[in-house]
Amino acid sequence: MTDAALHVPSFLTATLGIAVYLIGAEINARVAVLRQFNIPEPVTGGLLASFTLLFIYLVAGMELTFDLASRDFLLIVFFAGIGLNARLSDLIAGGKPLFLLLILTLVTIVSQNAIGAVGAVTFGFPAQAGVLFGSAALIGGHGTAIAWAPEVGAVTGLEGATELGVAVATLGLVLAALVGGPIARLLVEGKNLTPDRPDEEHTVGLPDDGDGADTKIDHLTIMRVLLHVNLAIIFGYLLNEVIEATGLKLPLFVPCLIMGIIIANIRTALAPNAPPVSRTPSLALISEFALGAFLAMSLMSLQLWTIAELGLAIVVIMGAQTLFAVAFVIWVLFPVMGSNYRAAVLSAGFGGFALGATPTAIANMTAVTKRYGPSPIAFIVLPLVSAFFVDIANAIVIQTIVNF
Repeated sequence: MTDAALHVPSFLTATLGIAVYLIGAEINARVAVLRQFNIPEPVTGGLLASFTLLFIYLVAGMELTFDLASRDFLLIVFFAGIGLNARLSDLIAGGKPLFLLLILTLVTIVSQNAIGAVGAVTFGFPAQAGVLFGSAALIGGHGTAIAWAPEVGAVTGLEGATELGVAVATLGLVLAALVGGPIARLLVEGKNLTPDRPDEEHTVGLPDDGDGADTKIDHLTIMRVLLHVNLAIIFGYLLNEVIEATGLKLPLFVPCLIMGIIIANIRTALAPNAPPVSRTPSLALISEFALGAFLAMSLMSLQLWTIAELGLAIVVIMGAQTLFAVAFVIWVLFPVMGSNYRAAVLSAGFGGFALGATPTAIANMTAVTKRYGPSPIAFIVLPLVSAFFVDIANAIVIQTIVNF
């Protein structure tokens, strides 16, 4: 096997991402079991692409790396759209679920690191390396794992800490994309749950039932949505500079989400009779495209061969983390959040969030709501938790463990 690398530029990466998305949609349309278990279309296509690249790497030694700048911009577009969908009444109604989800997230962070520490010691790693088998790589994702791995390596003397964190985050993302839909199917169909407001507009994506009688999408509605998304992003960039000037660093999508919320609610207050933007089919469609293309590119760019190098340790520990996440969601989070349809949608999202990342969680919830019905508050509560709370809580817990 020869070692060779081929770099794929940003525009071509975006083009491949769209193709992978469409392939996933075609496969889902033909394979009923994928639809029955609510597997998102970009997950199907993205995982097929990543396993194809793994095969190429194993057979020919060819490693593909992708310029993901276009992917990262799509994430900003998506969260700006989520912000534009946020009504003040939903933010108020989401207060209690938001608080409960914050507490449950903190419990998950601590539990993941406890499982990670036990697994690390069992397989001969330093106990502090458990954070790389735990919340740093799972609920934190690739970015948090890469950020904390050097400090873990410096404290413990562990070589290859960054590679370990990236491998765990990679496998976590794959598992996150697969567990959310089946969880929702178990809860929604097993308990005969239905949406509280079935006639509510969809936040992301259009329903799968093919009923487009009331769906108006034309050049004006698309352009109107794009204008407001762009405004949210522009003001989000400006807000981000102000935030950074205070010494606080947040992902760029957070201020864009905030400005989307502000713009949407100011617009409603000042011009209540203006043509709508929030909760429109055009905004739902654009949000679904941005999220789907982002996730397709994220999954197709996974370097799955990094997982194989860790062998038995990563398989056993990640198996334990997955079992914990699924059990926690079904027997703790679902009843705490109310045992209703919204709780089932949040359960699907949290399954993806706990093991992977926020976009995976939203993709899981989108697949569920497209099939069973809308749940707008779920799409407000979970991103707010993941955007504001997780990084801060995760940093405190990880720092405490690493310096113990």
